[in-house]
Amino acid sequence: MDSIDLEVGEGEVFGLLGPNGAGKTTTVRMLACLIRPTGGAAYVCGRSVYDPAAAREIRGMVGILTETSGFYDELSVYKNLRFYADLYKMDHQKAQQNIDYYLRLFDLWDVRNSRVAGFSKGMRQKLALTRCLVHEPRVVFMDEPTSGLDPESARIVRDSIRSLKAEGRTIFLCTHNLDEAERLCDRIAILDKRILSVDTPQRIKYSAYGRKVIVRLDCISDRIASIVHGMDHVRRVESRGNDLLIDVDDPDTDNPEIISAIVGAGGRIQYVGEQRHTLEDAYIKLVGDRVEH
Repeated sequence: MDSIDLEVGEGEVFGLLGPNGAGKTTTVRMLACLIRPTGGAAYVCGRSVYDPAAAREIRGMVGILTETSGFYDELSVYKNLRFYADLYKMDHQKAQQNIDYYLRLFDLWDVRNSRVAGFSKGMRQKLALTRCLVHEPRVVFMDEPTSGLDPESARIVRDSIRSLKAEGRTIFLCTHNLDEAERLCDRIAILDKRILSVDTPQRIKYSAYGRKVIVRLDCISDRIASIVHGMDHVRRVESRGNDLLIDVDDPDTDNPEIISAIVGAGGRIQYVGEQRHTLEDAYIKLVGDRVEH
């Protein structure tokens, strides 16, 4: 993995996206002080991951949801959580309060005294989320947090992420669910051995595809196409049937002038809108372009 340069702000939901083997899990493990970096510099909450004393502090300040849950299957749900709360040296009353809260939130209250052995993947995932959050971490690393969850449970997890953000917690989210990343993340980094792009989901889409206005007419004449093509802020015009696809810098600013020019040239407009792309479209384009080159 090439050197990567990232800065994640406090209270930000930051997404790390990339194909399998891109380096996402390695990055998270280094930041959570589970493995030691071999070079560079990294800080979590102002503390260096290279300093052994600081690394111990960081481990107590972060929560991490990994792909494998790693529970003690012969212990009950409650005893598993109590064990981890004790590792973080939590006050007994506060630990009890937090455990009860998250067990109810993730619909595990009725099985709190049941052994974890035999739990489904979805139940283990909800229990792992509870364990990840019970000690009130300042930074939360989440790897595929809604994997294996039913739609209602996935919605609860997404709402929880938004609530954590509102409390000022920092969420570092690794996921292959690009629709979820687009809805939750303030900014996103696309990683494939190196950083391909870091920005808001909207700007990443714009960087991959630009901004195109779709103007549908009852008929496109050569005169209309020529007038639009000659406008200063129009970079490219493409005709598809009765649609004009127009590359512009800012549709909000440029659309009124484009519409006025078309109407002035005798065009009868049926529809005006902006061509939409998903984050998945942009992701595939960026990663695909890297593979091709």
